Amino acid sequence: MMIQQLKQFTQRLKQLAVDDTGQDLIEYALIAALIGIAAVSAMRVLSNSIGKSFNGVGNTLTNAV
Repeated sequence: MMIQQLKQFTQRLKQLAVDDTGQDLIEYALIAALIGIAAVSAMRVLSNSIGKSFNGVGNTLTNAV
């Protein structure tokens, strides 16, 4: 009985090793994660210049009123 279960287990492991379903989903998730990390990094780098631009617009509007 134990040998039969071990054979079934090893056969299932072999099936899992060659099964590539879901691989595309994982690849898309990794690409999305990389894009998200890049976007957050870009926002951190650009945050000062964007903040200065908004402050400049705000000051211009305040002075115009």
